[in-house]
Amino acid sequence: MNVSLATLDYLVLLIYLVALFIIGFVLSKNKSQSGSDIFLGGRSLKWWQIGFSLFSANAGPMMLIGFASIGFSQGVVGSNFEWLAWIFLLLLAMFFLPHYLSTKVTTMPQFLLLRFGRPSYNFLVIYSLLSILVVWLGCALYAGGLIISQIFDWPLMSSVVLIGVIASSFTAIGGLKAVVRTGIFQSLIIILSSVILTYLALQKIGGVSNLANALPAHYWKLFRPASDPEYSWIAIIAGYPVVAIFYWCTDQTIVQKVLAAKSLKEGQYGAMFIAALKIIMPLIFIFPGIMCFVLYKDIAQPDNAYITLVKQLMPHGLLGLCIAALIAALIDTVSSGLNSFSTVFTLDVVARLMPMDENAKRRMGKWLTLLAAVLAIGIAFIYSKSGKGFFELSQGLVSILAPPLSVVFLAGVTWKRANSIAAEVVLYGGGLLCLAVGICHVLNYPSKEFWPHFLLLSVYLFLGLAAVMVVVSLLTKPNYERSLPSLIETNRKFGHSSKQVWLGWGLLALVMAGIYLVFS
Repeated sequence: MNVSLATLDYLVLLIYLVALFIIGFVLSKNKSQSGSDIFLGGRSLKWWQIGFSLFSANAGPMMLIGFASIGFSQGVVGSNFEWLAWIFLLLLAMFFLPHYLSTKVTTMPQFLLLRFGRPSYNFLVIYSLLSILVVWLGCALYAGGLIISQIFDWPLMSSVVLIGVIASSFTAIGGLKAVVRTGIFQSLIIILSSVILTYLALQKIGGVSNLANALPAHYWKLFRPASDPEYSWIAIIAGYPVVAIFYWCTDQTIVQKVLAAKSLKEGQYGAMFIAALKIIMPLIFIFPGIMCFVLYKDIAQPDNAYITLVKQLMPHGLLGLCIAALIAALIDTVSSGLNSFSTVFTLDVVARLMPMDENAKRRMGKWLTLLAAVLAIGIAFIYSKSGKGFFELSQGLVSILAPPLSVVFLAGVTWKRANSIAAEVVLYGGGLLCLAVGICHVLNYPSKEFWPHFLLLSVYLFLGLAAVMVVVSLLTKPNYERSLPSLIETNRKFGHSSKQVWLGWGLLALVMAGIYLVFS
């Protein structure tokens, strides 16, 4: 769907791009940067910087386009993926983060090196690099290319290359601080444009009561019956936590923002801030899709629900702002992935093979950012020739290795008896098993009916690998010298988590409980 832009829209886009480059380039110029600055912003980020940066990394094209698609076709059930995320952000802030900071790691593979040894570390180095390239960068560039080519009627690969060039340029020069600064700016644009779009759609419908009456009853159900083939309550409650632990607590691109916190408390408040922002995300990302179904179901499809609503409702100027929001989501997702790739490759591969001072690490990080961009563009090209839809690709890729990593990290921070042998069995054996199962599931072999929903499949694999972790740990010799201190001991080292932090999580839990009562 080609969107007709007026001169005013192009002016808004130009102002956005100029502002983006000023924030990404000029504010980074003439500032001395060590390797720590490039990769972790000098561990100086405050809670609001962390929260906005996490939001902008999370609010990628899949959220803006994909959530509108879910809202259009399914209703509010997709909100579970946002409104349940606070539980796992709590887990990150109060259980994982204290251990991450106490070990002073920069990357997730380094954490496994300290906790379980070199073989586990080697596994995650390879996995992290591949997952960042294939899931974060390749999928984001491919989706972004589809969106930009659709809006401006440009060739797909030209759009992919343009996004890669913009994102890699200020990421290579400014490092994580530039990513965070541009992330804050882009978060505000995404939120503002989405709020305006939601408001205009609601006004067009005639208010909340008209919206409620115009939809089938099942569109307002957060939990569907167990017989529902797509989003049954069992699949969501049982399967979502497996992927959520992997995504929010162990993924380098997400956790890196929190590792850059000025202190434990700033990191915890940053995670709480993004958890609070999750309250509004369905309202401004999923509800527009629902309202598009009410207004334009005769001319729209799920995959273009967001673009349809933008085209039909946004006046010129604001239309340019919405397009800027899409570009903001694309560029920030890509820049976050580029920075994470250069961090892992520089610190966990190159620095292990050859001695490097901080300046050398900084230079290497810049070159690897550019290399990652080139590789990701190639992966996006392969996706464009695969014949599979973007969401089919991304869901399959994310689910393949989530169970073994969720099991190993969860055991690593909560159970001192978990040992290196068990971790290696789960990572290598479980990783191969999940890869084989994932390929068969995607190919529908031996038949489509043979396989359960992918969320249920994830929990079955998780439970099986968790049992292996427990049994192997109990049957083999413990290595307590690699175990972590208890959570109480770790918090005592940093200064015990304040009552205000726990009170904040308690208030958030009450708000979320109220939301689920409304939609029950």
